[in-house]
Amino acid sequence: MASPFRPAVDLLAQYAGHHRDRRNIITHFVGVPLIVLALGLLLSRPALLVGGLALTPAWVAFAMAATWYLTRGRPGIGLVTSFAVGVLVLLAHKLALGAPGQSVALGLGFLFAGSFIQLVGHYYEGRRPAFADDLAGTLVAPMFVILEGLAMAGFFKGLLAEIERRAGPTMLRDLAQPAAR
Repeated sequence: MASPFRPAVDLLAQYAGHHRDRRNIITHFVGVPLIVLALGLLLSRPALLVGGLALTPAWVAFAMAATWYLTRGRPGIGLVTSFAVGVLVLLAHKLALGAPGQSVALGLGFLFAGSFIQLVGHYYEGRRPAFADDLAGTLVAPMFVILEGLAMAGFFKGLLAEIERRAGPTMLRDLAQPAAR
């Protein structure tokens, strides 16, 4: 398995290689945030009060992920991704205010829904999810979704162009044909 500490452009290009069908990319706009939200819910307990703030496993995981995003050599996309993941973790903590069983049930529901949506996307792609080949794909997924969304709005065009140069252009795969490997 390749190192998860490669530069963002290398990680994103590898991830993009598993995500060239536009239908698959669109499913990730829903599936990835649901999975991040689910993980935030599932890791929202136990909470340890530190200086009046609740420190949870979700916030520890967020701090580690944000550090990883910010040290991949592309601070702009790292900062935006860290912010988006932080908002989802904060939302998860707001949703986790009920009974612990409700948080777990909601977290598992979001995890199942997000995973199912992504599996539908990978049906269109004709390839298994990227994390099946490289667990770093789990961390790269939010960065990829953020990059794709911001590129549609005109940001990070140079980074996206480099990734597409390496991974190839997006397309709509003909489902009657076998997928390229």
